[in-house]
Amino acid sequence: MKDLTLVVMAAGMGSRFGGLKQLQPVDDDGNFLLDYSVYDALRAGFNKVVFVIKEELLDDFEKTVGKRLEGHIKVEYAFQKLEDIPYNDLSILKERTKPWGTSQAIYCTKDEVPANFAVINADDFYGFDAYQQVVNFFLENRGSYEYVAIPYEYQKTASLCGAVKRGVCEIKNEQVVKITECSIEKKDNQIIASPLDGTKPFNILPDSLVSMNMFGFTKDFYELLANHLEEFFKQDVKTILASEALLPDCLQKNLEKGLIKIYSRPSKNEWIGMTYQEDLPLVKEKILKLKKEGSYPNHLWK
Repeated sequence: MKDLTLVVMAAGMGSRFGGLKQLQPVDDDGNFLLDYSVYDALRAGFNKVVFVIKEELLDDFEKTVGKRLEGHIKVEYAFQKLEDIPYNDLSILKERTKPWGTSQAIYCTKDEVPANFAVINADDFYGFDAYQQVVNFFLENRGSYEYVAIPYEYQKTASLCGAVKRGVCEIKNEQVVKITECSIEKKDNQIIASPLDGTKPFNILPDSLVSMNMFGFTKDFYELLANHLEEFFKQDVKTILASEALLPDCLQKNLEKGLIKIYSRPSKNEWIGMTYQEDLPLVKEKILKLKKEGSYPNHLWK
């Protein structure tokens, strides 16, 4: 495959974690979780990575991740800026500090991505199998507006420290037919998924498949993202300021219109991630365990 880009969304504020979790070392060499993501993507056949960051983080990224990746893979950066929006009255920015969401984050990379690409969160560890699934999907020579999701069983993604946000997937005939972005929490031995749109909560099972924002897209997806952002900023100001243009919402709306197909390729790997500061010791323990098992070298980039 000639060109395959990994887009890493790293512009989030990490409010529940209590800081910039995407720049939190998880091993003795100072590597971040996103180092392991790039390492796995490189092994699977990706030849470029684009980090979506806040512009003020560029120096930190270049001195840490960028320096480690030199000579291994092509690295570029895209900045998620509040003012880069399809909205005429930019005075709205006075009342907004958070980024506009994952749809805007991905759209910011349109000039850096030449062809097929995968999207991931910077603070999630997906495992090598997930990247191999994306590569295999694209090797099948899929058509336009045909994408792939890499979901995980909910029980593999739960945090012991509180509720988590996940996209609950409804799968039929190996295709994702619905994605519902939810806050999920275990209560009284039941797993309750509360949709972020305020609709009625529902129960899910431990092995229910959820999206961790890992997808494979063809270049035509940028057209759909542009349309989604246009619609988002047509809402009333109060709604805009209180909301984010989320990737799962973009996908769900296009699924409902019948414009896209999303194939499900569940990962066989364990997911590792940090939602809360208290998750960090367990993350480090799991990374060390993978090294001892031989899944990763003791020194990732050396």
